[in-house]
Amino acid sequence: MPVIALCLVILPLLAAGFGARAESTPPRNPYLADSSNAIGHGTPAQQDSSPVPGPRGPGRRLAEHEINYKAVGPFHFGSAFSSPYPDGRRVLWSNGADRIVKMDHDSFEVLDTWYFPGKKRYTEQDESTILAELRERSGVSGVIYAFGLRKMFDDLSGVYTLIDNVNDYYIGGKTGVTVYGDTESGNAKSAIAVKRQWQKPESITGAFVGMNMTFDGWVVLATEHGYVLTLKRDFSAYRVVKLRFSEGAGEKATGPTGKGWVRNGFAVDEAGGIYIASQEHMHKVVWDGAELSIAEEKGAWAAEYGNSAGQGTGATPSLMGFGDEDRFVVITDGNRVMNVTLFWRDEIPHDWQAPGADM
Repeated sequence: MPVIALCLVILPLLAAGFGARAESTPPRNPYLADSSNAIGHGTPAQQDSSPVPGPRGPGRRLAEHEINYKAVGPFHFGSAFSSPYPDGRRVLWSNGADRIVKMDHDSFEVLDTWYFPGKKRYTEQDESTILAELRERSGVSGVIYAFGLRKMFDDLSGVYTLIDNVNDYYIGGKTGVTVYGDTESGNAKSAIAVKRQWQKPESITGAFVGMNMTFDGWVVLATEHGYVLTLKRDFSAYRVVKLRFSEGAGEKATGPTGKGWVRNGFAVDEAGGIYIASQEHMHKVVWDGAELSIAEEKGAWAAEYGNSAGQGTGATPSLMGFGDEDRFVVITDGNRVMNVTLFWRDEIPHDWQAPGADM
């Protein structure tokens, strides 16, 4: 039976890296698009980092003709990049309040737009009016007006998205998953089509709050009430398990949607570990290719973290350590003065001593 340890550290100690090499990167998931940003937070490890180098100076102010801008409607919540198509082109998919856009990765040419049925379509004039109001208002009036715009965010069909290895685009909504793709396979310029949809059964309660993918190609989902699912990409089958300590999770929310018992995305590793944070515990769920398990004898665990503020962590768990390095999952805790919190993903080395840890 694995033993679970909790280590609370400050940032300088984290920077020391426990001996980890800075150049280590997570393995590529072969069932996701072969790109630098196929999924929210970058990779299944959820590190929000990229091996692609950023711009280097010296810089200069761009002329107006050098700025490539396309109006695609409000409230786009991140974008995902496809694998290369047969002609070498990549596509950028983005999900907004009223539409999905498919754009050429290099030129920003809008290749197609899919408007969500029944939702208000925002024009460039609408956007100009909203921006003008925000600039004019101040104080309480500005706050009230800005809060009213939250409805656009409510209309967003799903925060969590990914592109798989055949360039299908998945959007995880509150109650299900919709997959969009090309009407003509292999043709980046073809129109957008709805390829399939899946709705969770009524027995699985709570809104979905994350989406990831296992390294054998199953979509991973979790609800704010503590249900964890793996879903075949053709939607022909799913598996489900409920997290430990989730009894009454619907009553444990600390606020509206987004403040549930589970409120963040989650990380997945290449060995079938799924790492999910609930209000007071960090969980490891194990996927063996056929079933999900929360059993310790299968390698699963749940460990408490500090939560003096009572809100739980606001962080998506991130994986640290690959190859022959020490393997951790990392969050910020729920204390009033937050700590960076490391959990051993697997069994703790028998000779390990926690440096300055609050056990």
